[in-house]
Amino acid sequence: MTFYQPPYKITERILSLVADISEAIGKLSALEELRSLRLRRINQIRTIHGSLAIEGNTLTEEQITAILEGKPIIAPKREVQEVKNAIEAYESLEQWTAHKKGDLLQAHELLLKGLLSTPGSLRSKGVGVMKGAEVVHMAPPADRVEMLLERLLGWLEQTELHPLVASSIFHYEFEFIHPFEDGNGRMGRLWQTLILSKWNALFTQVPVETLVFQHQQDYYEAINQSNISGDCSGFIEFILNMVLKAIQTAGTPQVALQVTPQVELEVKELVFAISGEHSRSELQEILKLSDRKNFTEKYLKPALDLELIERTIPDKPNSRLQRYRLTNKGRQLKR
Repeated sequence: MTFYQPPYKITERILSLVADISEAIGKLSALEELRSLRLRRINQIRTIHGSLAIEGNTLTEEQITAILEGKPIIAPKREVQEVKNAIEAYESLEQWTAHKKGDLLQAHELLLKGLLSTPGSLRSKGVGVMKGAEVVHMAPPADRVEMLLERLLGWLEQTELHPLVASSIFHYEFEFIHPFEDGNGRMGRLWQTLILSKWNALFTQVPVETLVFQHQQDYYEAINQSNISGDCSGFIEFILNMVLKAIQTAGTPQVALQVTPQVELEVKELVFAISGEHSRSELQEILKLSDRKNFTEKYLKPALDLELIERTIPDKPNSRLQRYRLTNKGRQLKR
């Protein structure tokens, strides 16, 4: 087989990001907190939530936690199945080798079981990536998929590039080929995590997918621009920046809100609206809520009870000069 060479350039930005990530992962490995089972579980939930949310799954981190603990939840059957599959797939990472086609197909079968008629099989028809009614990427013809995938896996086995760069190139090339009928996005992200975890096991605890979800439009734009330019350096820079940010947040557990998804949504909306100190009427105006009672009962009181916000005059709750600001817990949630 001819050795394949993906189109890319090693830019100064890429070299700088590789150095920064290597330093950050070294610091992360020294954190005692990262060894706690609780934080490892939190990061696992973040990862699964982020990767599936990109694909339109609406389940919250709290609902995913419940599924992980074997508790029943009320949610669309397909979305629950997606979560169960993702949990099993991420917990199976250690048993797979990134350049083996059989392992890749097995992982897809695990990730898409009960969701596709033939999970674990390469596509047999043409597919495109849509943005509304617009086709933003037309994948190669189905009769070329197997050859392109084997060529890419062969390159991955032989390349001497740093795993940070090699995994990013693989991620881009995999999305370009789009080898499966469905699930290509979550497979590409899963496989990059696999490649990185073979370099440093801590990457099983780094929720890169969460950062990608938070910058979802930029993610698709980076892929699209690389498609147009015929060079995936821009995508490499983007994904490495997400990796760096994910490492920087991996050692800090997110605030867990023990409330219903609807209350959580309203409380977070209030928290994200606060910048400095605000009166009740100012907050209502920011959130475009005219009903004072509704705002107090559904937003203000739960946020106070959860200690996400506090009064500036705590001993006079009804003072006309009363203002509200974020607590340390609230600022952590907002971050």
